[in-house]
Formats: sequence, C-alpha cells, structure tokens
Amino acid sequence: MNSLWKDLRYGMRTLLRRPGFALIALLTLALGIGANTAIFSVVNTVLLKPLAYRDPTGLVLIWTRFLPDLPQNWVSGPEVLDFRERSRSFEDLAVLSWPSFNLTGIGEPEQVQAGAVSANLFPMLGIAPLRGRTFSADEDKPGAPLAVVLSHGYWKRRFGSSETIVGQTISLDSQSYTVIGVMPPDFGVLPPDAQSPKKIDLWVAQARDYKQLNRGSHFLRVIARLKPGVSVEQARAEMDGVGKQLDREFYQNSGFGVNVVPLLGHITRDIRPALFVLLGAVGFVLLIACANVANLLLANAIARDREIALRAALGAGRFRLLRQLVSESVLLGVLGGAAGLLLAWAGIKALRALAPENVPRLDELALDGRVLGFTLLVAIMTGVIFGLVPAIQATRLDLSESLKEGGRGASGGLRGNRLRAALVVAEVAISLVLLAGAGLMIRSFWRLQQVDAGFAPQNVLTMILQLPGSKYPQGPQVIAFYQTLLERVRALPGVESAAMNSSLPMTGSYSSGTVTVENPVASQQNASFEADWRAISPDYFRTMKVRQISGRDFMDTDKADGPSVVIVDESFARRFWPNEDATGKRIKRGGRESPDPWRTIVGVVGHVRNYGLSTQGREQVYFPHPQFPRNGMFLAIRANGDPLAYTGALRAAVWAVDPTQPVSDIRLMDDYVYSSAAQPRFNLLLLVTFALLALVLAAVGIYGVMSYSVTQRTHEIGIRLALGAQPRQIIRLVVGQGLGLVALGLGLGVAGAIAVTRLMATLLFGISATDPMTFALVASILAGVALLACYLPARRATKVDPMIALRYE
Repeated sequence: MNSLWKDLRYGMRTLLRRPGFALIALLTLALGIGANTAIFSVVNTVLLKPLAYRDPTGLVLIWTRFLPDLPQNWVSGPEVLDFRERSRSFEDLAVLSWPSFNLTGIGEPEQVQAGAVSANLFPMLGIAPLRGRTFSADEDKPGAPLAVVLSHGYWKRRFGSSETIVGQTISLDSQSYTVIGVMPPDFGVLPPDAQSPKKIDLWVAQARDYKQLNRGSHFLRVIARLKPGVSVEQARAEMDGVGKQLDREFYQNSGFGVNVVPLLGHITRDIRPALFVLLGAVGFVLLIACANVANLLLANAIARDREIALRAALGAGRFRLLRQLVSESVLLGVLGGAAGLLLAWAGIKALRALAPENVPRLDELALDGRVLGFTLLVAIMTGVIFGLVPAIQATRLDLSESLKEGGRGASGGLRGNRLRAALVVAEVAISLVLLAGAGLMIRSFWRLQQVDAGFAPQNVLTMILQLPGSKYPQGPQVIAFYQTLLERVRALPGVESAAMNSSLPMTGSYSSGTVTVENPVASQQNASFEADWRAISPDYFRTMKVRQISGRDFMDTDKADGPSVVIVDESFARRFWPNEDATGKRIKRGGRESPDPWRTIVGVVGHVRNYGLSTQGREQVYFPHPQFPRNGMFLAIRANGDPLAYTGALRAAVWAVDPTQPVSDIRLMDDYVYSSAAQPRFNLLLLVTFALLALVLAAVGIYGVMSYSVTQRTHEIGIRLALGAQPRQIIRLVVGQGLGLVALGLGLGVAGAIAVTRLMATLLFGISATDPMTFALVASILAGVALLACYLPARRATKVDPMIALRYE
C-alpha cells in the first residue's frame, strides 16, 4: 500500500509537470464520464430505483383489452367485481380514477384534479398520511359522509400548510367535504406515468356501487398486490382465463381479454428504449474519449522513453514500470471522474429543465450513492482501459537504443504508430455509429413534423370547464349553460368561430366506448367495436379546420328531442363502407342490445390524430352535445389576432353565466401539439448532443495523431522539400495517410451502425433504421470533418524549412 501511495504521489507530480497534457486529458475524460454519470442517474432513478411503496415488486396493474383494435384499455365497474370474485392470485385489489372538482368558497373558484381511490389503496401501498388519516371502509360506500385527503403540495399552496386543516370542510362541486388527512410530500401521482394526470391536488373515496355501473364504460385503473409466491406470469395466465370467460359471457367472443403487468414495468415502458439508446450513446462517447487520452498517453510515453529506460536500467522490473504507468492513468481517470461529477450535476439540472412532463420519476433525480459508485467504477475502469495498452507499449524497451542521446523517442515512435492508427480507426467507426443514430432521429423528427394532424392548431385558444353535477344534475341545465356561453363568446370582437368538444385532440383527454354498426358492407364480424367518442357543438369542425368530406356539420336544430344523428370520420366510413358514402347509414352506442337509439350518420369528416402526431388512433364518432350532454367540456376559439389576448374576455364570459364556475388550463392549441412531440424532441436533443460531442472528440483525435505524425516525419518532409517536392505533394502525402485510416473507420462504422441502429427502431417514425440516405449523409459529414483535421497538420508540414529539418535531431 505504501508503494502504491508513492506511485500516486509521483503520478501527481508528473501531471503537474505537464499541465497542458493534464488539462486536455482531464477535460476529455470529464466530458465522457460526466455524460455517462448524468444519463446513468436517469436510468437509476427511472428504471432501477424501487418505487417508494411497501414491497413494490409485488404491485401490478390489471388491464382489459379488445383485440385487435384496443390492446390496452381501462376496467369497468362490473369487471372490478369479476376480478375480485374469480381470481386467486391477488392479496388485494384497489381501484383508482381521476375526476376533477370545482373548489369554491375560498378565494377565486378553482378546478382541482382529484384521485378517486378505493379505501384499501393506501394501506395496500403502505403509505401513511402526514397528518390525520386516510379513508375507512365505511367512507368508501355510496351515500357515506364525504371526506377528502389533501396532497402535500395542494395543502401548502392553497391552505398555507395550516396545522388545523384536519377537520375543516371545503366545498367541492357545491358539496361539503371534510378534510380527514394530508399526504406526505413524496407521494404524488399514482401511478406516475404518461396516462396519469401531471399532478393530484386531493384524494376522495370511490364510494361506488360497481354493480350499477355500465359494463361497457371502461374508466377505472386497477392496481393489485400479488400473493406471496405468485409470479406475474402465473397471475397473467389466470387472468387470461378470466378474460376468456368474460368474453364468452358478456362480449360474444369479440376479442375481450385481460392482461397483468408489473407496475414499475408499465410506468417505464415508454421511456425504457430511449434510455437504453442514450446510455449506449454516452458509452460510445466515453470510448472515444478513452481513445483520445490513450493517444495522449502514447505520445507522453514516447517523450518519457529515456526516463522509463533509466528506471529499467536501475533495476525496475517491467511489472513495476507497468504499475507506475497504470497508477498514473488511474489517477487521471479518478480526477476526470471528479470533474465529470461536476458536469453531471449541471447536466442533471439541464435534464430536469428540458425533459418532457411525461418522463416518470424525474422529480426523484439525484446523485445518490449508487450513481457515485457507478462514477467511481467508471473512472477506475476508464483509467485502466486507456492506460494499460500505452503502458505495455511503453515498457517494451530496447535499453541500448533508448539510452542513446540521439535515439530518444525514435524507436518508441515507431512502436506506437500502429496503435495510434488503430485508435483513430476506432474513433471514426464509433463516431459514425453515433452520427448515424442522430441522423436517423433528425430525419424521423422531421417526418413527424410533416404529419397532417387532421386539424389546424394555429390561432386557437382553449380552456377546460367542468360543471359540477350537484349544481347541473340534468342534461337540459348543462346544455343551456354551454349554449349561453357559446353565444357570448361568439359575440366577442375578433373571434372568428367558437365551439365545444368533450375531448380536444392531443390534450390527454379521451373517451371511448362500444359502437354497433347496422348492416355494414365490410367487416361483418366486427359490427360492434371500440371507437373514440366526442360530444361537440356546431362549428367545431370549422373552428379546428377539420375537413368535411361529405354530408353536413351539426346544426342548432340537432336538439335533444330531435332526430338522433351522428358524424363519423373517414377511417370509420372506410372500415365499414369502403366503396360507399357513409351518410344515411345508422350506428348506435353500445352493443346490439343497447337501449341507445339508432343514430343516422349525417356527415363524414377527416381523421384527427387525437393522441399525438405519431399515433394514428382509432375510428372516431362525433355526437351533437345536446344529444350526448357532457358536464366537462373544452372551449376552443379561433381568433383573428393573438388568441392569448382573449384570456380575460373568456373568463369574464364564463363568470357572466355562472360566477362560481372555475376556468382552468387556458392554453394555445399549438402548445398541446408541441407537447405531444416532447418525448421524441427530447430524445433527439440528447442524441444529437452526444453525437456532436463524439464528432468533436474524433476530430481532435485525428488532428492529434496527424499532427504527431507530421512532427515525427519532420526530417523526412524536409528532405522531400529539399529534393524539390511541391507543397501540394506534401499535403497529398499527409492527407492521404490520414484519409486511409478514416476510410477504414468509415467502413467499420457503417457495418456497426447497420447492426446497432436496429435497436432504436421503436424510437423512429416514418423511416427505416438502416436508411441509406442517412448513412451516406453522416458518412460524408464525418469524412469532411476528418479531411479538415488531416489538412491542417498537412498544411503546417509544407511550412517546414528544409535547412532546419535537415538538422532535426
């Protein structure tokens, strides 16, 4: 240990004697290790860190499905009872949904996001409240006293962290709820995934009679805990059998089924492929950094050739010399790792700022013990990897040659040429793989931006309204409110058009249900299927600029007591009447035995991408709001000027109709569309950043090797110039040598990219993972950068004075 400590102290003195070399090496390693630490911290937090619940590995989600159209769906109330009665794999089973309420009586009215839970959810998760208690079994029954549990954030923001909040009452949807508890600060949305609200303000009990709910109304999330000794696969097999039973009994063998997935696996399923790709990308960056530092160490070892020879002549064995050199490189790696931690800390802050909202668990992101251990391990392994090969090369000594006054570095330079060339080839190959991945992401994102969303979001302002059922219990009251509001809004100067929709595209809001087609021409076996439902007002298609293909729009005459009508999208019409006009055909909500009336199709409109630009989505059905009244609606206006200028006027219009009605989420439609592509934009930004970093490091590496090669060949170049060689011939000689290495690296890189980019196929849209145009473009860019990196040393070589060169050494 004492000997190792001496080696480290000597290594530190060596680095201090060469500050330029040390600074470049440390910066290179800090970039590589820092990038790896930052991305690993995300992987650790999102994928590896257990969820903060009791025995989180036993928690699963239960989904229903309707194949082939709907591979994942929510659960209906009667199905919850079926699962409880027919399954034997679960210790407990809890239910969750996300209603919203209007909070009044405390300052300005506010719409709040709630989580409605069964009383057993919090005990099943092992979560205790910070203050008070959670729901009892009696409070989870219809007609029970109304109770509410506040989230920590909402308790702090709205109630100023009042110590006496437990026992107070608040008004939600004009009903009095008693506050019984406050949740701890680290308990937020459950489960924290892309399909959940971004935040929960408060929690209420489900308090439902599941038997009385519609079996076709799928809106509940089911979370279960496996019994000890039961695996996810066993539970999945059992519930698959339960699904087949229910399909036979209630769904006429229409493809209904049930699936079981681990809770953590579901939460991370959308982000997992991107994180693995990014982790591989920063690994490649680190390899390029290692290659650059290895080249620096080779050059440094040549400069120390005489020193190493003297130590060997004085009795130092090869192992002793190897240990000294490797300990110096490990010291360099550890120092680079320490600097990398600082860059990682800044990188984590940037990731938090840039990451889209639907990346789960980013609020838990931190440099914890596992991340610090990872960084230390990477730093030590990096030091060994980039230091061992140059150390072995440096200790292959010819003492008689190395100790000659004029022979210093000559033989060592010849020994290291092939290794430096191999490192350059590796850098180019790895850089091409990263550039190919970045190029594919760029082209994929460009293709995504060219997708026709089916509507025009420009100059559209939206807001959300939720009428409380206690105040607006009947359809006529709901209809009257929205019709009066639309009249006021349409009368505002500068409003081109205004309309309502129960679920605007790309807002994360959606509704679906079973639809039955009367006498379809095609797909007879699928006459009943799951489709998207939307309740809209007249002028909605004009406001959103959705194409009217045939028939007409809804009109003010399509009232609740009028003929039942409906509008379908082109996907719906093409599925059931591929060669006919769908107008005049009839459909109904629910199955064939549903009491819902047959509705006549009066129009066909263009398909709208409701769930994002990259998702085609299901067939869509639009109902006139008076015939399908919804309490919660989106208001959208198309303005002639700046839509945001109408924010105050819209609030005033709502409060003129009902001064207690909250208005929430006033946002531009452009913002929703922008957010829908946030995940691929984030992936693109990081991958392009790492690819550019790799390109810069590779260019520096090529320049360094070619510059060192020119220095080594100064004597030869001087002779050539003295014998009449022209500068262009010298440039051709040096550049040709460098481009030969680059060409070999490009060839290996293309082969590697073809193999590696297949792993990112799920992240691409509208482009193949082996797109030849992308590969050719990035290879050309890399070749151009490499040419510049070779040209600069070559041009310097032409400035050599032959008289000085002939006296060189």
